[in-house]
Amino acid sequence: MHNKTRAKNHIETEAIRTQIERTQFLEHSNPLYLTSSYIFEDAEDMRASFADEKERNIYSRYSNPNSSEFVEKICQMEGAERGYAFATVMSAVFSTFAALLDSGDHIVSCQSIFGSTQTLFNNILPKWNISTSYFRINEIERIESLIQPNTKILYAESPTNPAVDILDLELLGDIAKKHNLIFIVDNCFATPYLQQPIKFGAHLVIHSATKLIDGQGRVLGGVTVGNAELIQKIYLFSRNTGPALSPFNAWILSKSLETLPVRVEKHCDNALKIAEFLENHDKVNFVKYPFLKSHPQHELAKKQMKFGGSIVAFEIKGGIDAGRNFLNSIKLLSLSANLGDTRSIVTHPASTTHAKLSEEDRLKTGISGGLIRVSVGLEHVEDIINDLKQALK
Repeated sequence: MHNKTRAKNHIETEAIRTQIERTQFLEHSNPLYLTSSYIFEDAEDMRASFADEKERNIYSRYSNPNSSEFVEKICQMEGAERGYAFATVMSAVFSTFAALLDSGDHIVSCQSIFGSTQTLFNNILPKWNISTSYFRINEIERIESLIQPNTKILYAESPTNPAVDILDLELLGDIAKKHNLIFIVDNCFATPYLQQPIKFGAHLVIHSATKLIDGQGRVLGGVTVGNAELIQKIYLFSRNTGPALSPFNAWILSKSLETLPVRVEKHCDNALKIAEFLENHDKVNFVKYPFLKSHPQHELAKKQMKFGGSIVAFEIKGGIDAGRNFLNSIKLLSLSANLGDTRSIVTHPASTTHAKLSEEDRLKTGISGGLIRVSVGLEHVEDIINDLKQALK
């Protein structure tokens, strides 16, 4: 956990130049701190540290120089006050909700969210008498009717996973402010480079650092940043429950952030060209990509995002069997449930990431049998298109 220092430079500069203090060796690149614990100068230093009278490292389950640097960079990029880094994004999601909710509380969430998050809302939180009501992408006007006296959190992803729909974050922020709700946004698909939900009224922003933030499919990680008072509650919960990010993964992710802007721009450039190719293919019913003019929320995407992101969703004619056949015909691209990698990845959500949802729930989330999600990588765009082209035959 680390306090935010207001950024004075562009986001690309902050991603590179935000670093922990150099050691006596004056290293140019930040070192890796593989230590479980830290020593104290004397009994008073130890007492004051455990009494939270000093901001210092005590134990790497609480904080570590590498995780502090990583969190500080995300805070700078998102415009957040504080943050905490987690071993995975699902530990970030669970810890954030568990720290802020009490038994009997209620969540209002968009229906189109990551499958594991929906499982958390539907199957795990109800054990503690925490319930969730959902609204669909095209039912924003229903949100206020879902709010109850015990509603505490308004939750959304934008762009959504995997249908790549866009939610009006400013409108959601206004609703949260009007009803005194905590507004939380999963910003995984956009990254802090393309979108900063705090500007639109979000109190907290969650990232799967495993995806574009790492960008090379190497390590797991998650992070929650935002309002300092809320982060303090999340920190105290996490300090005692132990979902902390490892120093090694934090070091990897902090280094990855140095190249995030240049990588994401190339991802977006490739993705737009692939979306345009798919839109003109006779075996494709529709394509969803935020910066395509045909996207239902195209203008909203341009208002909220710098570019359209790395994810393209499209529906193959022929339903679920056509989707499976398409995956079996892929040669170059990877078949994986991951995304945000240098290597392009194709996924068939109906038979993989969202297979545990009922068909009714999948359709509510925008997942048809023939829906394919492409995480567009950094290969030459013509090679990606050629592989998609031969697999669609």
